[in-house]
This record gives sequence, structure tokens and C-alpha cells, in this order.
Amino acid sequence: MIGRAILEKLTPITAEEQRILQGESFIDRSLYMNGDRDIIEGKKLLGPGQPIAVRPHTRFIDFPMHTHDYVEMVYMCCGTTTHMLGDREVQLREGELLLLGQNTHQKILKAGKDDIAVNFIIRPEFFEQTLPYLGTEQTPLRRFLIDSLCGGLGRYLYFQVADVLPVQNLMENLLYHLLCEAPCRQGIDSMTMGLLFLQLSDRSDRLQTATQEETAVVRLLRYVEENYRAGSLSEAAMLMHYDLSWLSRQIKRSTGKTYTELVQEKRLTRAAWMLENTRSRVDQIAEAVGYENISYFHRVFYARFGMTPKQYRSCK
Repeated sequence: MIGRAILEKLTPITAEEQRILQGESFIDRSLYMNGDRDIIEGKKLLGPGQPIAVRPHTRFIDFPMHTHDYVEMVYMCCGTTTHMLGDREVQLREGELLLLGQNTHQKILKAGKDDIAVNFIIRPEFFEQTLPYLGTEQTPLRRFLIDSLCGGLGRYLYFQVADVLPVQNLMENLLYHLLCEAPCRQGIDSMTMGLLFLQLSDRSDRLQTATQEETAVVRLLRYVEENYRAGSLSEAAMLMHYDLSWLSRQIKRSTGKTYTELVQEKRLTRAAWMLENTRSRVDQIAEAVGYENISYFHRVFYARFGMTPKQYRSCK
């Protein structure tokens, strides 16, 4: 999937791999960690002030259990790698993505010569630069995905997106700019990562998470995205074959909000987007996002944004 020019930069045996092939039976911890701590430190892999970097995954040896003090994204250029994440196993195949939040416990089993994976080392604050590219409509689903990575809770997101062409194109673009040190790279990197998250949030049906509970929440948030005008929690539970009370608890535990609050947040952010980007009347927008009572819409909009819908539109 990745172009030949990029693969040619990733395939050669590194100095670390050469030592392993010559008989060294352990990784060089000094390249990644300080002392006896099994925490890979971003400052060892990133330059001063550098928010994101990429490096090929070390082959020919098991990489022992560790965590990171940064967000890691693993992209499989070709072949496969096997990742032990806590007590779960993920086999990453060509074209797939694995995003690891801070403090996620990970071990990677030995990879062969043709198993080419790249590790993106990302400071959590880099995602703040990507948020503007997610658009003015910050949906609960997109926020949950980013919070999962930056919240330090040991979560992971596994996207089976090998056949999703926009994701593959964005990954190749990101790799090219990072590996070839293109000029004006930082702005391009931020924009590309933002576009990537837009695509991934729209492909949450291809997402696996660390636990059944998190998977349920992602599915529910996707349901809200698609059914915020007239959906219901009971319908969502029935469609997804979850117990209603159990699903309600998981939503509150994972997002801090009830289903009703999530729906209202989605409706209002969508209304704000429509006020900013369309010429529809306020009453038409209220109806379009699911509010039949225009007075109630005005009240909840003011409570959320501190201004009326007309004031919001005039200041944008």
C-alpha cells in the first residue's frame, strides 16, 4: 500500500537490528528508557520542541513489556506484527492502525525482515494543534477518541482500515513529510493528522478498543452521530443487543454524561455549525436538529453558548 520510495527508507537494517542479528539478545534500553523504568520516554525519540516523529519498528527480537509517556501510533506498511496489550493480543496487518494512549502496557513479538511497521511518537499536546482541522462541530465521538489517547488511562484504538483509501492516502502523505523532512512540515503534519482523525471517527465501525465497555460506548456514540434527531437509548440498546441499564451506566462512566446530554450536545453543536455555514432560518435549523419547540431550543442554545442563535450567527 505504501509507495516504493517510502518503503526503501524503512526496509534497510538499522544499526540496532544489526547488533541483534549478530547475537545481541536484548534491546538497548538506553535508546528508549532511563534506568530500570520500563517507560519509553518521548524526549529520547523527539528533538527539542519536536511534537511528532516517526521511526521504523525494531525487528528480529521481542520488544519487552513497556509503557510510553507519549501517544504512539503504529502503522503496518507491510507484513504483520503481534502486540500484547495487557492480557489481549492484537495482530496488526498491512494497512492497519494501532493507537496507544499514554500508560498502555505493550509487548511486541519478534518481527521478520519483511514485517515493516512504523511507530509515530506524538506528544499529547500535538493533538491540540490538530483540533482546528476537525471543524467547528466537535462531536462527542471525536472527543472521546482523542480523550482515550491523551487521558493517560491505558487505552488503545485498533482500526482495521486497510481497504479505506482516504486513510491510506493520508498515512502515506504523513510518512512522506516526516521521513523526507519536507519544508513547512509542521503545519502540514497537523492538518494531515486532523484529516486522519476525521476519517477515523467516521470509520468507528472498523474500531476495536481495549474493553467490551469501551466498544459499546463507541458504538453508542456513533449511533448518536447518525440518529441524534429522533433516536433513543432504548432503540440503541435493542439494535446493539445490550441491556438498557448496563449501557446507560457505561455511557455515564466513560463520558461523564447521560445519553440525553450527549444527544443535546450533538444537536447544539450541529445547530451552531448550521448557523455558521448555512443561511437557513433559526426555526428551520431547530427543526433540522430535532427540536420541535423553538422556545426550548433558544433556552438550551443560550445555556450552551451564552448567546442567542441570531447573536451566534452575527459574530461568526
